Amino acid sequence: MHNELVHLGEIFKKRRQERSLSIKEIENATSIRSNFLEAIEEGHLAKLISPIYAQGFIKKYAVFLELDGETLIKDHPSVLKVLSEATEDNSEFSFGLSSIEVRGSPGGEVKWLSNFFWVGVSVVAILSAWFLARYFGLI
Repeated sequence: MHNELVHLGEIFKKRRQERSLSIKEIENATSIRSNFLEAIEEGHLAKLISPIYAQGFIKKYAVFLELDGETLIKDHPSVLKVLSEATEDNSEFSFGLSSIEVRGSPGGEVKWLSNFFWVGVSVVAILSAWFLARYFGLI
């Protein structure tokens, strides 16, 4: 089973080297992090986040290298099995909806204060100009 993962990784690595591409170039083109690309090439798919992400990364990497990702996965059936086992063993990466945290933007609470201040300054300036214009008989 491990040999199958290594074999799959070698296919990707060989194709990448044939095209004289670096991991960084592929990362920039596919938006797949270099550590995930290296994990695919080394056959260490258990380092990937989840089976779904791994499958997606493999397919996206394959498309970029003009390989058939579906066929690669079908020809290496133990890949999905290893990925499933890895996520069962590693509960650190099993996130549920309850772990989603909603965060505001940093300083989001402060923005309204500065906006309120400038609106207030503007209103005071306009009212002052109006009262001065009335006082001097300009309006």
